Amino acid sequence: MEVKGNLTINMPEAMQDGKYSNLAMITHSPSEFVLDFIAIMPAVDKANAVARIVMTPDNAKRLLLALQENVGKYEQENGPIRVAQRAAVHPDFVKPQGEA
Repeated sequence: MEVKGNLTINMPEAMQDGKYSNLAMITHSPSEFVLDFIAIMPAVDKANAVARIVMTPDNAKRLLLALQENVGKYEQENGPIRVAQRAAVHPDFVKPQGEA
């Protein structure tokens, strides 16, 4: 994979398919941001972390700006992305209540 000029990035074969994540948790300290990407399935009370990325605050800000730019481009091409009200866990992933 080549990015901007002569920078070549090696993508190991094991990473080429990517990992699915539908939840991200972000924490920070004065010197770093930690992004945990998680896959959570409906009606299951356990989730799997699929990746942890640790970055400096300036790189976290660059990521934010790059995401804003790319979401803007996506919405220009595909229309607005609808976002449900913020919740700790999406309601679709809460275990059903009651008895059968």
